Amino acid sequence: MALPSTLPALLDHVAREHPGRVALACADTQLTYTQLGESVRQAAAVLWHEMGIRAGDRVAWLGLNDPAQVMLLFALARIGAVQLPLNFRLAPPEWDAQFAQCGPKLVIHDDAWAGAARELAQRHAIAARPHADLSTRLPAPAPEHASADAPALLVFTSGTTGTPKAAVHTQANLLANMRIAAPAQGISAADRILTVLPLFHVGGLCIQTLPALSRGAEVILHPRFAPDATLDAIERQRPTLTLQVPATMKALVEHPRWPAADLSSLRAVWAGSSVIPDALVAAFHARGLPVCNVYGSTETGPFSIALGPQQAMAKAGSCGWPAAGVEARLADVRGGEGEVLVRGPNVVSRYWPDQPACDEHGWFRTGDLARQDADGSFTIVGRAKELVISGGENIHPAEVEASLATHDAVLECAAFGVPDPEWGEVVAVAVVLRPGAAADEGGLKAHLAGRIARYKLPRRWLFVAQLPKTALGKVQRGELARQAQA
Repeated sequence: MALPSTLPALLDHVAREHPGRVALACADTQLTYTQLGESVRQAAAVLWHEMGIRAGDRVAWLGLNDPAQVMLLFALARIGAVQLPLNFRLAPPEWDAQFAQCGPKLVIHDDAWAGAARELAQRHAIAARPHADLSTRLPAPAPEHASADAPALLVFTSGTTGTPKAAVHTQANLLANMRIAAPAQGISAADRILTVLPLFHVGGLCIQTLPALSRGAEVILHPRFAPDATLDAIERQRPTLTLQVPATMKALVEHPRWPAADLSSLRAVWAGSSVIPDALVAAFHARGLPVCNVYGSTETGPFSIALGPQQAMAKAGSCGWPAAGVEARLADVRGGEGEVLVRGPNVVSRYWPDQPACDEHGWFRTGDLARQDADGSFTIVGRAKELVISGGENIHPAEVEASLATHDAVLECAAFGVPDPEWGEVVAVAVVLRPGAAADEGGLKAHLAGRIARYKLPRRWLFVAQLPKTALGKVQRGELARQAQA
């Protein structure tokens, strides 16, 4: 479907097509598409006339998922400004580092994060305003400076291998991602989309939420994920699609209500993750729900490679095929595995302010290793920088982790490489045991011995209270390697 070339033009178009349909439902708040469009124009006027925001300026959002965050994105796009959604799980010094890079002129916040937002703004000598202030009615509209190539959204990478960088999503990038993601998921105006993942990341915002709004669907928005609230919403509000990640899938499957929960309104569950544990996929499939995988990253839309509902059960474990309009290939292939490269109109071209994200031909190197089957589908096997090469043999940490995670005593685990004078590298593993569980190195070694090759067995073991992770939940293997060698 052809879409208008700017975000505000898109919203105006959908509001004309579906004026009375609910766009966003959150707690006791409901906004129709007409009301959302009016709120966006109102907020743009306040931002321009009262708050002094101009084209190119950056405005931070600090808060839980809220219709105001979506409204702010479109309002800023209307005047050519840029939204910087802050991850509320970060520590204040990490927000400070992001501000130092991007220089926002203003912080908009919700009630829950008002104190932190005011302190953050004070440290950087800018204003902090509650999102309720955007509802002030002003007689004069804001001038429109929306353009396809204008930056609209800055999203920081996880920083697992270096300093986090802000990927610059233009209005054209976001629109292209909607154009790719909506038909791949079969999203139409008849759908109701349950959004429980954080909108500060492209997964929660761009895989289903924005594509749904581009088609006139209803988005049921939760402030944050909670298994009880998610199951309540599925049973009472009857969504047709939702997006989950392995951690939230695990919380749902382990919830006492899971076996009897009425999931019949859902035609599929999409999962935003490179690798989904087999046991979780099997648990959803056992309830008759296909788990559809979408592969991507902060820089790639993120809707890049997708496993749709027709193939989900037959190809469990695969990420599927490149979505329409996206190209993917493997580079530096060895032993049938290579690094995934992605190219498409939804892929960002730069990091803020002007660092190239792609090569001269527009290919983005994901850092993920995959194999490609004869049917063209891709299966992610690990990260290129996480690959352990021991005695000339390639070992993927994910393979070790998947086998170890089947032990009843293991809550979480992470495998990684450490230097070894004889083998070059050997596998080490950090283990978090379930509360009250009893297990030791010998027992876990025996558990692995019959499941993976001998050369893949961990030589060093760490038992830790928790795994060090980034704000986006990615394990910091470098930190674990430092601990193992201390």
